[in-house]
Amino acid sequence: MLDDLKKTIDKGIDFAFAKKDQLTKAAQELAKENKLTKEEAKKLYDHLLKKSDEARKTFEEELQGFVQNSLKKMNIPTAADMKKLEDRIKKLESTGKTPVKAKAKPAAKGKPTVGKKKTI
Repeated sequence: MLDDLKKTIDKGIDFAFAKKDQLTKAAQELAKENKLTKEEAKKLYDHLLKKSDEARKTFEEELQGFVQNSLKKMNIPTAADMKKLEDRIKKLESTGKTPVKAKAKPAAKGKPTVGKKKTI
């Protein structure tokens, strides 16, 4: 009994991520095993296809949410964040405004060392 339940669960998971040709074969096998009519087999195939699509979409949405939450926790900018920054840079460049630059450090007093090598 438990083995039958495990097999059913395994088949359900397989169907959720199966491709159309795999679902077709599975529906044909199930129809043959259960002596279904062609109409019932077609309904079974349509049902498997619908449930497979729903399971795949649900999985993709949950995975997307997991990835977004992980990136947020790691403080990694999203593509949308990068796009906003790119747009802001383009806008600033087009208006001729320049971002605030850090002040240059004052030169050290004494002899200039440009071009001279230190000897030890």
